[in-house]
Amino acid sequence: MNPDPTLAYRNRFPILESTNYLISNSLGAVPHATRESLLDYYETWATRGVRAWEEGWWTLAAELGDLVAPLIGAGSSEIVFSPSVTIAHAQIFSAFDYQAGRPKIVTDAMHFPSVLYLIGEQARLGAEVVVVPSEDDITVDTQRLVDAIDERTAFVSISHVLFKSSYIHDLAAISAKARSVGAMSIVDGYQSVGVIPVNVSGLDVYIGGCLKWLCGGPGNAFVWVDPKTRAQLAPRMTGWMAHRRPFAFETTLDRRDDAWRYLIGTPNISGLYAARPGLKIINEVGIDQIRAKSLHQTSMILTEADRRGHRCTTPRDPAKRGGTVAIDLPHGYEVSKVLKAREILCDYRVGAGVRLSPHFYTRDDELIKAMDAIDQVLENQVWQNFATQPRTTVT
Repeated sequence: MNPDPTLAYRNRFPILESTNYLISNSLGAVPHATRESLLDYYETWATRGVRAWEEGWWTLAAELGDLVAPLIGAGSSEIVFSPSVTIAHAQIFSAFDYQAGRPKIVTDAMHFPSVLYLIGEQARLGAEVVVVPSEDDITVDTQRLVDAIDERTAFVSISHVLFKSSYIHDLAAISAKARSVGAMSIVDGYQSVGVIPVNVSGLDVYIGGCLKWLCGGPGNAFVWVDPKTRAQLAPRMTGWMAHRRPFAFETTLDRRDDAWRYLIGTPNISGLYAARPGLKIINEVGIDQIRAKSLHQTSMILTEADRRGHRCTTPRDPAKRGGTVAIDLPHGYEVSKVLKAREILCDYRVGAGVRLSPHFYTRDDELIKAMDAIDQVLENQVWQNFATQPRTTVT
């Protein structure tokens, strides 16, 4: 049997020495190199002071985008960073005028709630929000989404991979319909970039972050806007870094034409330093190799769940499945807490179940150990030890 080449990178992640880490869909494991990168941030600040801006900090939010570009099929200098995916969406949404003949926004009920909240708030500006439901709480019918998009639509906003079920939307069909009627497609790739191949061709806006599969920690989202679309998207939510002459401190915005027009104010420099090592490793491993490993291991989880009689709320079709498998277990929340206490890190989502998310650094035997632990917790009713604890979790 040929050795798994992705496991050669395993020793670069310290938590893997003591933890069965199956939660990269929520927070990717931190690389050893991130410590040195953050120390570099400190040393730069400590020794260069304010000079750090002109010596590298000022351009970091744009330059780091070139490490993301190969992962989504984008070009050089087309991506800039934002503090969060929510802020990035809010900025893009602020470019639309719902009183100008296109009042309609199309989305779906399985989109990430933070973005749904923002979309809902657009109604206060005159937007007509159409939310396409899910019939099975796992998928969203592509044809229903396509049919909802018409000449009155300003944009369609969806997640590339649904956070609950790991279902992959048919972006090609959805974006093609949007473009055919003059609408824009805005895609949230938080659960896709770093675990599945992405090609932004045919899309208008693609937003993601390094927190999860890119192993970059919090505070570093990114925004790609099709260069052909830039002139049409001038956000009202803006700031001084989008100005052609930011240090002239002029009182009227002279907006840049390039990707910098989607920068706002002072970037999260420490977050950008933290993101770089993970991005370098993902590019080094290669997204095709990561995807092949992911398909193997998610299939393995599904097979094991079937064998043990557990229901999964994740697509069986590999082409429609992202990097996560959700298992709808009885007392799932409590089971997830027991697993965490045993150093098997996973999470739980209402309506989905316990989510297991192996990554390129995961061994096959760790999946069997996790499934064995689930059976043992249920059989021995160990979950009852956590039944009275409040449900407070950030994962």
